[in-house]
Amino acid sequence: MRYPCCVPTQSPQPHRLFLGLIGSGIQSSRTPAMHIAEAAANGLRCHYQLIDLDQLGLLPSDLPALLEFAEFAQFAGLNITHPSKQSILPLLTDVSPHAAAIGAVNTVLLRDGHRSGHNTDWLGFRQALIHGLPDAPLNHVVQLGAGGAGAATAYALLQLGASHLTIHDTDNARAQSLVARYQPLFPASRISVARDLAHSLASADGLVHATPTGMASHPGLPLPATLLRPSLWVAEIVYFPLETELLRTARALGCPTLDGSLMAIHQAVEAFRLFTGLEPNPQRMAATFLSHSPTP
Repeated sequence: MRYPCCVPTQSPQPHRLFLGLIGSGIQSSRTPAMHIAEAAANGLRCHYQLIDLDQLGLLPSDLPALLEFAEFAQFAGLNITHPSKQSILPLLTDVSPHAAAIGAVNTVLLRDGHRSGHNTDWLGFRQALIHGLPDAPLNHVVQLGAGGAGAATAYALLQLGASHLTIHDTDNARAQSLVARYQPLFPASRISVARDLAHSLASADGLVHATPTGMASHPGLPLPATLLRPSLWVAEIVYFPLETELLRTARALGCPTLDGSLMAIHQAVEAFRLFTGLEPNPQRMAATFLSHSPTP
């Protein structure tokens, strides 16, 4: 296997921080810039390595070797994104209660041979919804996507008290599995699989989009535009580009919208706290996110 980077293998000095991101199509990620800048503001020199499976010609099945490499290179931790948030679970020493409930990990701490998995995506989306759409009704929310990111956003919606959550996924079995996992955890909420997306959206207050559709590498709309209406709020998790085709279409109709920036910022805030034990500055990390131009 071709290693993704060349990093000094001696024990890092106390003021050095080695981090990485494992995922596919991640060259436009703004996560490295946020961690590097916040580390510098706290007196740390951060090296943040993008480990792009696509560019390296690797698969999620190469995760064991990548984790071994990160440990060998003395990384303090890793961020994990699509398509590895769920496949990484069997490779971890322990998993936080929230990550275990969600069934997906996006943050791994590497300490003395231990690999601790956490999920900061759900906290990121929770904060995004609270600050970005504070008055959004949660009587009935339809969510597209039941993968690693969708599991986190659904968990956040239920933690916020969504009365009825309907989940739609192109893999119906995956949607059913997510419903079966969450219903016992949130007995006061009704959680169901969308049998007819148009019928579900007709009675919904909001739509959460949690699939890769709309990313620069996966352009397009995740559903027919005719299913959108002005009274439906629309939340997007994709943040490169910030204005996806879904958001552009929804805004043209007059829908209240939430782009993926706040979720990306707040998941990074929580991850930085885990990686360093320091208290990050969310406003400073947001400024870094907004000022950083992603690589085309």
